[in-house]
Amino acid sequence: MSDASPIRVVVADDQAMVRAGLRMVVESEPGMEVVGEAADGVEAVAVARRCRPDVLLMDISMPRMDGLTAARQLLDTPHPPKIIMLTTFDTDENLYAALRAGTSGFLLKVSPPEQLVEAIKVVAGGDGLLDPAVTTRVIASFAGRQEPVRPPRLSELTPRELEVLRMLARGLTNAEIAGELFVGEATVKTHVARVLMKLNLRDRAQAVVFAYESGVVTPGAAG
Repeated sequence: MSDASPIRVVVADDQAMVRAGLRMVVESEPGMEVVGEAADGVEAVAVARRCRPDVLLMDISMPRMDGLTAARQLLDTPHPPKIIMLTTFDTDENLYAALRAGTSGFLLKVSPPEQLVEAIKVVAGGDGLLDPAVTTRVIASFAGRQEPVRPPRLSELTPRELEVLRMLARGLTNAEIAGELFVGEATVKTHVARVLMKLNLRDRAQAVVFAYESGVVTPGAAG
């Protein structure tokens, strides 16, 4: 996606008023457009495949197929959209399940419009985590309940890439990592891309889950 191209968004929610509100917020922001809507999980999968959005705003609780199931189906296909789960309930279980499924983040429906706009920009850009404080807290809490499993592919990372993975697990943005390592943001972007590629991960949120579940970082050590 080039800088000149608008961020293409699909809105999936079973309530027509919620969809209308989300559409209004997205389309009031320059550089964003709603390219499709869906009223349930089955429609969300079909519309996302047809419209190829950059970002999918998906209600976690919908008829016919819930948002998590729909997200898993889409994320199991080539070139899936970034998915932000929407919910009325701020439960850690829902957030962890969504992040483990490979979604990019989690937003309450009562969040202010500017927070929704910022969330879309963050996940579309790929340079930061949606609500890093909440994301890292929840992942640390749930990943800490099981024994870490260190996958063989971890050995493919260079020492610098391992360092970058640990910083990703702290929820740092590319700019913050660049500041800590005294390198340019372009260099950090390259390191992050290599980490994700070598570990076969979709995005930063998955990298945080991986870092905790593999024992690269431990709960309490990446605050």
